[in-house]
Amino acid sequence: MRFFKQLFLWLVAPALCVAAGMLYWAKQPILTPGAGPVDFTIQPGSSVRSVTEQLAAQRIPVQPVALEWLARLSGKSSRIKAGSYELKPGTTPLRLIDQLARGEFAQESLSIIEGWTFRQMRQAIALHPALKHDTVALSDTELLAKISTDFILPEGLFFPDTYLFAKGVSDLQVYRQAHIAMLKRLAAAWDKRDPSLPYKKPYEALTMASIIEKETGQKSERSMIAGVFVNRLKTGMLLQTDPTVIYGMGEKFQGNIRKSDLLADNPFNTYTRAGLPPSPIALPGNAAITAALNPARTEALYFVARGDGSSVFSSNLTDHIRAVNKYQR
Repeated sequence: MRFFKQLFLWLVAPALCVAAGMLYWAKQPILTPGAGPVDFTIQPGSSVRSVTEQLAAQRIPVQPVALEWLARLSGKSSRIKAGSYELKPGTTPLRLIDQLARGEFAQESLSIIEGWTFRQMRQAIALHPALKHDTVALSDTELLAKISTDFILPEGLFFPDTYLFAKGVSDLQVYRQAHIAMLKRLAAAWDKRDPSLPYKKPYEALTMASIIEKETGQKSERSMIAGVFVNRLKTGMLLQTDPTVIYGMGEKFQGNIRKSDLLADNPFNTYTRAGLPPSPIALPGNAAITAALNPARTEALYFVARGDGSSVFSSNLTDHIRAVNKYQR
């Protein structure tokens, strides 16, 4: 009996103390109070020992040997995923192992704004420091080919929203996310469309939505503006919308449209060509897509801006000219 007591004192008791000490350590915050978050990266193919060494090399203040044993004892040592992470204040060694095993990568974000052109979207993505820029040297056509083979031009095919992604991922992931989001939104709106609309396919509705996005000064008027343009399509009138002319001018546009610009024919000039332009002219948001596919029931064929963001709608040319003289001259 005395032998077993001595054995306990010499072997079991120290082991229990070590276990208790490790459990206590595993539940203590790694960063000191007041410290900010720390970014770190785990390389692909890393063993658990290599992972702890990488953490130490990146100045993560955690004991490598203890962390390795904690990972092994937790059963998660073989599940650690490579990638970029963020160690936040309050994270414990136990939580860190769980974070690595789950692959909870550091989240970055990028906002794509309604009404942007594809060119503006490309610039924003190219300037984001957390992305791997795999598409910078690609033309628009080459970039689109890596995402979809169903379209010729990329304009309007990406949904404006805020996208989250892991630090260091390819910029192609953001393009794919935005493209898939747009197709889903467009398909959902198309299924609920007004059956009398003059669109033959969803892409035409997307083109109309982009025009509505650029024409609308007040969000509440999107449906009415959609109603005007749909009425014009149905009656064979020219759309005569300035944003399409501006888009067709490209870099030639310097802030003002002249009469000569309205008369200069190109595929996007809706003053010289009937129907919709050959592609969207911007990235429309959900409200513009909804308006394009569910326009207001109105007899209006004209509208003119009041100057305060709102518009005056008219069903005949006489009333429209009167409104133009009042608000534009």
